[in-house]
Amino acid sequence: MATSSRKNQFRKIPPKERLPKWITPSLGKVSQLAEVQSLIKKNRLHTICEEARCPNRGECYAAGTATFLIGGALCTRSCAFCQVEKGSPKKKIDYLEADRIANAVQKLGLRYVVITSVARDDLDDHGASLFTRTIAAIRKINKNVAIEVLTPDFWSCYSTERLAEIKQKERLAEVLNSRPICFNHNLETVERLQKEVRRGATYTRSLGLLKAARKLAPAIPTKSGLMLGLGENKEEVIQTLKDLRSVDCQFLTLGQYLRPSLSHIPVQHYWHPKDFTEFADIAKDLGFKKVNSGPLVRSSYHAEEDNYLS
Repeated sequence: MATSSRKNQFRKIPPKERLPKWITPSLGKVSQLAEVQSLIKKNRLHTICEEARCPNRGECYAAGTATFLIGGALCTRSCAFCQVEKGSPKKKIDYLEADRIANAVQKLGLRYVVITSVARDDLDDHGASLFTRTIAAIRKINKNVAIEVLTPDFWSCYSTERLAEIKQKERLAEVLNSRPICFNHNLETVERLQKEVRRGATYTRSLGLLKAARKLAPAIPTKSGLMLGLGENKEEVIQTLKDLRSVDCQFLTLGQYLRPSLSHIPVQHYWHPKDFTEFADIAKDLGFKKVNSGPLVRSSYHAEEDNYLS
């Protein structure tokens, strides 16, 4: 269906104290959830599933998927939407973390693993080596585990624009040389809301990172995601999808933003499930290979089902 033939305005539901009836997280098996949580705690690991209280974590654990958070649980940036704790990391890098993650992957029998990290602007390489070390540790134990990476922008705010861009590409190349099955970097929201929502990141830098990834490693597909409900309108979402396609981003996730606490940026509206379906249709018309779109969709939701090699 062509974009021009669609309705001019999607349905907007004013935010309320109670969530809309269509937002009901899938808990999965309680035993599976408890097993993963116990192993994570025992091995002093972090997952974005737990740190961000993802509504799908029980379902993903049961499906043999988990998203590990490396570099600690303290982020050097203060994005207004994210539940991960912010501050200046005082602990040195834990070089045994990669091995503990690899052992957890083996023990849980995970088939698909997503590796993400907090922003580590305090490190010279912004955490790029943490990704490569973790990937190598997992593959040393089991070469058959599919590994996706979800990275920060690797951008140094303390350098000149030109030097920062060069360093960003060097860090990106280091990660891509580890041959993940997919490279993911989230744009998170539309261009107008970037400064308010993503403190320390910019729309242009993120698009540049995705563009560079396609150039440096054309065999590795790229992926990005948006949260809806932060105050964007339909036209802005469509323009963002077009911008992602302009840098040849191939996979897309769209989900409803849910406010983690009263200290986070409030929800401006809840998009109806039918609207998520329409956005998915628009994205497919624009040429995205695979789109996961729905109120509870998150960056890694059903990632194991995506055929990144086709």
